[in-house]
Amino acid sequence: MSETYIGRIALATALLAAGQLVTIAAAPVAADSVETLPAAPPGVDLKARDPSVRPGDDFFRYALGTWYATTPIPPDQSEVGADSDVSARVSAQLRTLIENSAKSPTDAGIQIGELYSSFMDENRIESLDATPLQADLVRIAKTADKDEFLALMASSPSGFGSSLFSLRIEPDAKSSVNALYIGQAGLGLDDPESYLSPDFRAQKDAYHDFIVRSLMLVDYADPKANAAAIVRFEAEIARVSWPQARRRDIAATYNPTTIAALEAQAPGVAWRPFLRGTGVPATAAVVLAEKSAVFAIADLYAHTSLDVLKAWETFHTIDNASRFLSKRFVDNRFAFHGTVMTGATELPTRWKRGVNLVNAQMGMALGKLYVTLNFSLEAKRKMQALVEGLRRAMGQRIQSLDWMSIPTKREAQAKLTAMRVFVGYPMKWRDYSGLKIARDDLYGNMKRSTAFDWSFQCATLGKPLDKDAWGPFDWGITPQTVDAFNIASENLIIFPAAILQAPFFDPNSDPAHNYGAIGGVIGHEITHGFDDQGRKIDAAGKQREWWSPADNKQFEQRAAQLARQYDAIEVLPGLHVNGSQTLGENIADLGGLLLALDAYHSQLQGTSPRMLDGLGGDQRVFLGWADRWRRKMREDALRDQISMNVHSPASVRTNAPLRNIDAWYAAFDIRATDKNFLPPGQRVRIW
Repeated sequence: MSETYIGRIALATALLAAGQLVTIAAAPVAADSVETLPAAPPGVDLKARDPSVRPGDDFFRYALGTWYATTPIPPDQSEVGADSDVSARVSAQLRTLIENSAKSPTDAGIQIGELYSSFMDENRIESLDATPLQADLVRIAKTADKDEFLALMASSPSGFGSSLFSLRIEPDAKSSVNALYIGQAGLGLDDPESYLSPDFRAQKDAYHDFIVRSLMLVDYADPKANAAAIVRFEAEIARVSWPQARRRDIAATYNPTTIAALEAQAPGVAWRPFLRGTGVPATAAVVLAEKSAVFAIADLYAHTSLDVLKAWETFHTIDNASRFLSKRFVDNRFAFHGTVMTGATELPTRWKRGVNLVNAQMGMALGKLYVTLNFSLEAKRKMQALVEGLRRAMGQRIQSLDWMSIPTKREAQAKLTAMRVFVGYPMKWRDYSGLKIARDDLYGNMKRSTAFDWSFQCATLGKPLDKDAWGPFDWGITPQTVDAFNIASENLIIFPAAILQAPFFDPNSDPAHNYGAIGGVIGHEITHGFDDQGRKIDAAGKQREWWSPADNKQFEQRAAQLARQYDAIEVLPGLHVNGSQTLGENIADLGGLLLALDAYHSQLQGTSPRMLDGLGGDQRVFLGWADRWRRKMREDALRDQISMNVHSPASVRTNAPLRNIDAWYAAFDIRATDKNFLPPGQRVRIW
């Protein structure tokens, strides 16, 4: 890092000390401002392309083929590309911030520095070895009955333990306050199919071996037999769990009930003591997510021996805590979660893991410093102008739809108008002053920060959402997050500061490339409000049926056609994209790129774009879209993504939407003989 950058850190910490550090105020911008083309080279990376590939055969390879063929994946990563490059840049900036924040006289600066130092003190961590874990393991071992075990699970949101039921607090889908959601949990392998399908036999066997090794680390009795019992138990949970495609259904996962009704329908669990033990305030109602799974898992719990449950809890406590213990625990965990699951062969360096830890536990305090040093008012203003241009484009598309009725259009326009947007950072910063951090107690720091976060969440229960924050408890999003988000239950989209940089967004770059890259991202998040699940939510962020039956039918037919297109895509021999599981993201990709094109044409105000390096404006928009999805993954990570992720792989996200966009055919002279050609009648038209 340069001396100038370090000097700016010193200034920021001094302002923190004086209580003068504030966020940058956003001034109004002229929404119709026209961006002029720079004299500098365009944003398109000409060297990344492979001109030997026809754009209509594989646009991803045409745009990025040379880069893909010549770029190795670092041994400590499961993938490489635009997102990982920016994340690495951000991590280096955060490292400097963290190491200098230790010198800050502010509470937040001291906490950040002490937390990081506690992780970086490897000698102390090695000398302690398994000692910090012992109290948790003894508590599990001494559990005498199911009531005591239920108390163990209830304490899991505040520590390293695990529960058979997920707990989260978020806005009630049909009211104006935050509610407690209870859902399925209990699996060490995220996808239920990993336990049930012969296709995942190798992964399941590796998981069993990982459990054996983990139990051996703490001298647990008969580790092989107990590991086998744990896998059998989790396989039973998997059989009753909902797959990812079904869990996406926001109507199916909204099942409000009372505690009394829950006790009657799932008597295998003493729900009142359990919820009381979590620290959740007394409440008369909860919302069940995967309803049938919750009931079935409660029954499994009632019929599973205490010995199996204790072995299961012991393993998961070890697994959850291992990252903060000595090297033998860290290496054992990485051998499975890193190498087996993602193909990575090398553990990330300690400082990178330390930065990730601080980011996870005190992300908003760190983010407050980050935006002051790394996010300009100019970038914010230009981003806001882009957002408004994309919003207008969506309004025009809604108005011109030939398949949607006027009443439904009115509702859609009302939702679009009401959609809130955060660019860069929230209006309200989180307070960490009540969190105790000790330089010589990493394990305790992690438990205390986890408990602190859960208490913060619980305090929002039953209260209206805070519209100045990013969700009831920030949704795990910080300004330094390299991503963008649509929070359906708030009709809110968020563009953190970290994603607003090259290659996604450069205020001084070619506007066409910006529209393809960050414009496509903006359009993607706007379209999420109208995808197969977002469309079930109204302008106020509540689940409500605002579509006419005829419009519903039209949408569902078009969405099903898109899902079938993706089902047919084979990413590895025998491995296909799941069109239903990824449907929302695929709709958002298609809509987002269409909006980016519309907004780009609008800002030209009737003028013709100049040619740059032999590329026309639309061509550079599409190549900007490809640059956004510049990514290369290990095969293990790719298989894991196909199994559980709601996003299609990067090459698919580049290629598949284009097949349905007429402008792409015109821009690159796509012909009927090209592999990705679709006749006009087979191109999906949704938004």
